[in-house]
Amino acid sequence: MLKPGIEIKKIIILTGRTDLRRGIDGMVSIVKLRYGLDPVEKGTLFLFCGTKKDRIKGIFFEGDGFVLVYKRLSQGKYQWPHNEEEAKHLNFMQFSQLMDGFTIESSINKIR
Repeated sequence: MLKPGIEIKKIIILTGRTDLRRGIDGMVSIVKLRYGLDPVEKGTLFLFCGTKKDRIKGIFFEGDGFVLVYKRLSQGKYQWPHNEEEAKHLNFMQFSQLMDGFTIESSINKIR
């Protein structure tokens, strides 16, 4: 659970399959080493998807530690990007659509 007053300003989906058996430290290392991003970037939620595409995990740095979030769909699958070129910054409406199972199509700038 996020602390009161903590605001998620940016949501970044990290593409492809991720071994969701990893914990916070494993997810942090993926953000750093595979994508070259800063996992302690203020206000940023990083999302990962498993092989079955029916579950996601996320990490968020609150200032004094990480929060780990996990969601598994009871039916259906997420329309998750397959490669790094498809990684996108999502706004909250797009994030909500993704969580509801919709495909995200956008002209949002890609992560480099």
